[in-house]
Amino acid sequence: MLSTWGDTSDAADSVPQETIVQEVLGCFDAYARIRKAHDSICTPVRFSPRDQQRAYDDLQRAVSRLRASSRQFDSAEPAEGAS
Repeated sequence: MLSTWGDTSDAADSVPQETIVQEVLGCFDAYARIRKAHDSICTPVRFSPRDQQRAYDDLQRAVSRLRASSRQFDSAEPAEGAS
């Protein structure tokens, strides 16, 4: 899955958190499929180390956006016990 996002701070400001979670899950799935194909001797499809690194980098960026979104969401919520 190729990332379509630019700067992680911009993504956290304009994209709903659920969308970012879905992107993380999609990136993880893509990375896991590449790793599985890499480790299997029976898989007819082969991925290059570059493909694996690209999938891992996409996953890292998606997780970074999710973390930034979570920090923004947490700072927007009132503290417990506050009135």
